Amino acid sequence: FDGQLYAWGYNNCGQVGSGSTANQPTPRKVSNCLQGKMVVGIACGQTSSMAVINNGEVYGWGYNGNGQLGLGNNGNQLSPCRVAALHGVCILQIACGYAHTLALTDEGLLYAWGANTYGQLGTGNKSNQLSPVQIMMEKERVVEIAACHSAHTSAAKTQSGQVYMWGQCRGQSVIFPHLTHFACTDDVFACFATPAVMWRLLSVEHEDFLTVAESLKKEFDSPETSDLKFRVDGKYIHVHKAVLKIRCEHFRTMFQSYWNEDMKEVIEIDQFSYPVYRAFLEYLYTDSVDLPPEDAIGLLDLATSYCENRLKKLCQHIIKRGITVENAFSLLSAAVRYDAE
Repeated sequence: FDGQLYAWGYNNCGQVGSGSTANQPTPRKVSNCLQGKMVVGIACGQTSSMAVINNGEVYGWGYNGNGQLGLGNNGNQLSPCRVAALHGVCILQIACGYAHTLALTDEGLLYAWGANTYGQLGTGNKSNQLSPVQIMMEKERVVEIAACHSAHTSAAKTQSGQVYMWGQCRGQSVIFPHLTHFACTDDVFACFATPAVMWRLLSVEHEDFLTVAESLKKEFDSPETSDLKFRVDGKYIHVHKAVLKIRCEHFRTMFQSYWNEDMKEVIEIDQFSYPVYRAFLEYLYTDSVDLPPEDAIGLLDLATSYCENRLKKLCQHIIKRGITVENAFSLLSAAVRYDAE
């Protein structure tokens, strides 16, 4: 990780930081005064961009009509400019609303600047601020700030876990940080922002645990854990006797009787085709069927033989859904043969 910053896309106000207003169709390194610096945080407003580097300095570029770059003026910037008013202050986190900016220092202090039409700066008035101003938060350390490019809403979380919100909240203007009952800043944007969107990516990490249903599905045709194999058309399907007994009356009877099958490790099946029998066994693990209508006829035959009424209904649904001019006659014949609806 070297902290280099790349930007691309629509660039009508210089928000790509390329030094021009030409659109940038491919990723381009943002250099100029960021050259050689390690960027550790970025945030984007509607048409402005902000960056924090590893020494706590803040840079802004793009549209600045409301002072959202914090430069003390309202002129657009085509390349990154340092927010000089924050000299001597170490910024850890930056967040951008539609046209305002929030910054969090290493001491837990909150600064805000830019548009303030809805009180989104939390200053107690609706005057825009061209330079950073400190926002008072009940003398408690702030540990997280939140804003979203599509909204005029601001939120912050304190060290004790209290969540505050201000700005445009369900159409109302809240000009001071207001204590909420929420446990996280995400809820502020879900419940009060317009539109109701998240200010950050919610976790998309794969959960490291599986539900019972997911675990069962995963073990279908697993040679590692199976204690029984079916051989159909010369191919093997690995299953678990316990699952078959729990899920199917046919197998429960088979394994509880004195049939030889209970002692076998491999059971030969010649009455049904491999795709049909595999789909049946998989259904016992997943409670779902995925077969073309033509094979579903064979599965309907099996379901009738094994008295699996729910499976019959699933097959009937697949067959109905898959009727075409070409296969209508064969499907109708099957329906009559198996007394299906």
